[in-house]
Amino acid sequence: MALRFEVLGRFNRARAAQLTLPHFACQTPLFMPVGTQGIFYTQWHFAYIFQVSLLHLADITEKGVTFQSPVDGKPMLLTPEESIQIQNRIGADIIMALDDVVRTTITGPRIEEAMYRTLRWVDRCIAAHKRPHEQNLFGIVQGGLDPVLRYAIGGLAGGEDKDSFWRVVAQCTAALPEDKPRYVMGVGYPLDIVVCSALGADMYDCVYPTRTARFGTALVPEGVLKLKHNAMVNDTRPIDPTCACMVCKNYTRAYIHCLVTKDAMGSQLLSYHNLYYMLQLSRNLHSSIVEGRFVCDFLQKMFPKGDVPEWVCNAMDVAGIDISSCCSS
Repeated sequence: MALRFEVLGRFNRARAAQLTLPHFACQTPLFMPVGTQGIFYTQWHFAYIFQVSLLHLADITEKGVTFQSPVDGKPMLLTPEESIQIQNRIGADIIMALDDVVRTTITGPRIEEAMYRTLRWVDRCIAAHKRPHEQNLFGIVQGGLDPVLRYAIGGLAGGEDKDSFWRVVAQCTAALPEDKPRYVMGVGYPLDIVVCSALGADMYDCVYPTRTARFGTALVPEGVLKLKHNAMVNDTRPIDPTCACMVCKNYTRAYIHCLVTKDAMGSQLLSYHNLYYMLQLSRNLHSSIVEGRFVCDFLQKMFPKGDVPEWVCNAMDVAGIDISSCCSS
């Protein structure tokens, strides 16, 4: 593989590592912002992952996925081989196998069908991969919430309850190889990332930080701050007084409130802040694991009254992390 993964520190199941890719070296746990095709126009030279997101209503057969063209509405067929050919041309450091995606809330034989089809497609993707020494092909295995079928981390964040969510992550991280990064796709809520990291996951991606910014919401240590609320009209504080991002250094809540209710500039500033927050969260998780003080700082700020959700407490117990000091009696 065209990567090196070195674990630098552990805190029970949580781990902090150095991930070295052809274009970049980074530390885990790591949140990865989701970009658009504009990233290719700008000739981005850092590490990036290419993945294909298709509609759940697409027609899936053994040959591939037929979906509606976003350009002219005509049907298009994407096969595992073509998906790899496209990604080989783009040159991303990490590319994803095409998988048969089903919602985690679905039950019955469709879950098993998707899992086995995804495995067959992985073989086709491997055979089609022409740049194995330059690009890393990551597999995605489906399995829904069935513990018998599930042994890798793909297709989560699809509507399942939090208790089922963390149990699947716990099962997968315990079974996946120790010497390779563990990527939980589509997960971007800060609390979810903290819990998944405690359970031994390494990498995450999601549109959440930028999508919630478009609705006028900022991510802060206490949770979220809704800048569209009238309470922000005369608030001269920064979004987060502890944040060192460009937005918090230069703009007040009142100013951003005015923008988010009238101008696209507001959502752009909030997107910048939210991405900075997520990347800082990643750095803090890494250093806290190395220093042996994982998780409590984060939970104490988000739940100052000690009302940590039960599913979080259960997950941390399985992860072997004592959060009793963060919880009310």
